[in-house]
Amino acid sequence: MIKNVLITPFQKFVKIEGFSGILLLLSTLVALIWVNSGFSETYTALWDYKIGISGENFSLKKPLILWINDGLMAIFFFLIGLEIKREVLIGELNSVKKLAFPLFGALGGVIVPVALYLLLNENPSTFKGWGIPMATDIAFSLAVLNALGKRVPLSLKVFLIAFAIVDDIEAVLVIAIFYSGALNTTLLLIALGLLAFLYFLSYKGFYSKYVLFFTGVVVWILFLKSGVHPTVAGILLAFSVPIRPKIKTATFVAQLETIYTDIKNATNLEKPILSKAQIEHMDDLEDWSTKFQSPLQHLEHALHGWVAYFIIPVFALANAGVLIDSSVAIEVPLVINIIICLVLGKGLGIPMVIFIAKKLNLVQLPSDISFRQIIGVSFIAGIGFTMAIFIASLAFADSPELISSAKIGILIGSLIAAILGYFILRFSNKKEV
Repeated sequence: MIKNVLITPFQKFVKIEGFSGILLLLSTLVALIWVNSGFSETYTALWDYKIGISGENFSLKKPLILWINDGLMAIFFFLIGLEIKREVLIGELNSVKKLAFPLFGALGGVIVPVALYLLLNENPSTFKGWGIPMATDIAFSLAVLNALGKRVPLSLKVFLIAFAIVDDIEAVLVIAIFYSGALNTTLLLIALGLLAFLYFLSYKGFYSKYVLFFTGVVVWILFLKSGVHPTVAGILLAFSVPIRPKIKTATFVAQLETIYTDIKNATNLEKPILSKAQIEHMDDLEDWSTKFQSPLQHLEHALHGWVAYFIIPVFALANAGVLIDSSVAIEVPLVINIIICLVLGKGLGIPMVIFIAKKLNLVQLPSDISFRQIIGVSFIAGIGFTMAIFIASLAFADSPELISSAKIGILIGSLIAAILGYFILRFSNKKEV
């Protein structure tokens, strides 16, 4: 019974991310077909259409694609922040022993691809793209693992998710430090002051979704105007959401029994509506239910479907459109570099660092995972898609040709990594516990 209680939420997460991977694939195919069809001009015109407000003292008018990349993706990063906080406090990253395995994997998945990129790069204009191959797309990766069914042990999926979370932390730090613009210190300090205010409220046990929303919008605008990429605001805002509910289970159960008795004894109307007393009791039930829920868990649950089924597919639709035409200049060395880094950098870098850490007794592998399966899932981690495209759009913001070249490398590299990882895991022997 305990096992089912523990595994079911995780399996639901895997199912959501797996289906999100399918939607990602469909969105990518639609974008590629659309931009290479006779309607390619409508694709470009749609995402370049400017939306926003402008006045004498304030202007916030951006192309639709930037509203997606800076706005919707801030919600995506907010969800990542919630997941990171939960995992660090009570999940797969809440102890040194649990953290060691995915941590060394993530280090190998960053250090080796980045070093390989810098080693192979010979063009100064493509140097800034070194952060592209460090990313892993959790939705696509879990979709591939789900296709393998029971051939993949649950602990391998846990490793991939924990690995991806550590990977996201590294990617966010890289974006904040290396891919932000010139800083407006005044605006940044105001934003940090508002964040400190939210952290103080959280520390005191106060939480209001309305205060979080309106303060979050202001912080997002301040980050945008200060030169720090606004998606970083999403991560920092998530850390202000409390994980503990306001009341304990015993208190809630006691109140539940009282409300049950009150509703049972309240006057019943002959009409198909509630009496005034019943409405008041239902309001009490709603208030106590809100106090009983973990704010972090509630927000994470509410946002997960929106991010998986809407935000990420829309991001793919807006960013995956690459015009494949002989007249379009392609930086071939950049394409090849990204492919090699995603496939070999991840596929060999992750197991290599884990192997060294194991030999030094710094990490202990789960008993139901073979080293061949680690190699297989490491190649699957080479599926960089969402975060890789996002970093490419930041690294080469002034060069559409380099962005297109990077996207081609990401798409091809992710496809090769997925195929290799799938077949390595497909023909690896199950390891009994």
